Amino acid sequence: MKLNKHVSLAILAAGMMTFACGGGGNETQKSGESTTAPAPAEEKQTPGEKNKDNPDFVKGLALVKENDCPSCHMVERKIVGPSYAEVADKYEYNDENVETLASRVIAGNVGEWGEIPMPAHPNLSKEDAEQMVKYVLLLK
Repeated sequence: MKLNKHVSLAILAAGMMTFACGGGGNETQKSGESTTAPAPAEEKQTPGEKNKDNPDFVKGLALVKENDCPSCHMVERKIVGPSYAEVADKYEYNDENVETLASRVIAGNVGEWGEIPMPAHPNLSKEDAEQMVKYVLLLK
């Protein structure tokens, strides 16, 4: 009889420890599942945060700000011309598109984004226009 009393006390003690250590809750867990909390979702970086150290992005942004681009374009919102984000969504970042778009910036263009013409920028060098286009395309 003494053995049964000791066994009963041991079972009672084990049950109390289990409950005290968090094992007595109503939550159920499937076999093989982890009890650790899931990792926090990775924060999505803005293109500016993602490209802050990219020299093409930094130089292009500076050139865009120095020129008259902001009078017709914004990053996320259409003003007179398309937003930079719309351009980045439409064109893949590659050498051919950079060259094509830079030539349109210099020569001016109409019809790609509606009937409002983009004025020519003949005083802009090809290198600067390409740098600005790279900035815009990196906003994707």
